[in-house]
Amino acid sequence: MFNDRLERVGDYPFDRLRALLGPIAPCPDVAPIMLSLGEPQHAPPDLIRETVSENAASWGRYPPMKGTEDARAAIADWLNHRYGLPDGMIDAERHIVPVSGTREALFLIALAAVPETKGGGRPVVLMPNPFYQVYAGAAVMAGAEPVFLPATKETGFLPDLHSVAPDILDRTALAYYCSPANPQGAIADLKTLKSLVKLARSHDFLLASDECYAEIYDRGVAPPPGAAEACAALGGDLSNVAIFNSLSKRSSAPGLRSGFVAGDAELIRRYARLRDYGGAAPPLPLLAAASALWRDEAHVAASRELYCQKFDDAERLLAGKFGFYRPEGGFYLWLDVGDGEEAARILWREAGLRVIPGAYLSHTDEVGANPGAPYIRCALVQDRATTVEALTRLADVL
Repeated sequence: MFNDRLERVGDYPFDRLRALLGPIAPCPDVAPIMLSLGEPQHAPPDLIRETVSENAASWGRYPPMKGTEDARAAIADWLNHRYGLPDGMIDAERHIVPVSGTREALFLIALAAVPETKGGGRPVVLMPNPFYQVYAGAAVMAGAEPVFLPATKETGFLPDLHSVAPDILDRTALAYYCSPANPQGAIADLKTLKSLVKLARSHDFLLASDECYAEIYDRGVAPPPGAAEACAALGGDLSNVAIFNSLSKRSSAPGLRSGFVAGDAELIRRYARLRDYGGAAPPLPLLAAASALWRDEAHVAASRELYCQKFDDAERLLAGKFGFYRPEGGFYLWLDVGDGEEAARILWREAGLRVIPGAYLSHTDEVGANPGAPYIRCALVQDRATTVEALTRLADVL
């Protein structure tokens, strides 16, 4: 009576982490610090509280599944400003759907995009390895074959879709691509993004561009380009492209559960229809708060600088250790400690630090190789003093 695809998805990384560390008592001499979850702990903007309060009367209304006209307009304006898009390229009505967090959107997009068959066989969904686990869950539950592409030090921590065999590309229905990358922080340049859009169109698959970390980047690094910018450079057509972004990282508001999908008009139409059946529309007071956040840049710049300061601290404490490098984007450290699981045990038992083994964020191939096995991922999401304390413990114990 159950869907056996759920068994093929496997346990979620944080369930595996609880099983790994559950039997181990954390160091009793220090307060535990969580570096495992990418949940920003910077102070959320006052705009949220103020706008929700101003729109409290809307709690008594069901929100429309496609969001409000104002929310779509705010997102369109942000896209136009952030990526320098030409006038008229983004139609707020046809190209945008606000969503209750991008986890839902990244999962449901596979149900909207993956057909019964593609290229004469079972459809394929491409994704980087390591990867955000929702990608794999979405592929399997949509009935597709997940194909994992190395995103390792040797590939610049980004997957090479052009290395995929033509027969696999012909069966590809969807390709997930994340820049800045989670967990490695690598940023794809505009030339690469343009080539991916062209590849998606030549083999008729959907490029799902996960840009949730696009507003967190280091000093001296240009703002990461996005798929909308690539489409603009190719003439302004959004065909075969879906763009995902969120306020969880950009605005330190993970509890708001607010993001958007933008892109191919036909895809958006089908995705909106799917959400009529299985989606959760953002409540109107929260959607009003989201609109205010998309229109404000001051809080984003302040948060970005705080991440830069924490990477200054990380560089001071970890330079020359554990394969440390300063990522261009995102807020993770991807540290080569030799054995990620063993390091996670040691750090919890001896330092009260909770980190996630890289193997839990990566796919193990048929010969048992897992590109994340030597690594741990550390999310620098706490306040600066707590982060310095955590990194000091990490360096001392490991």
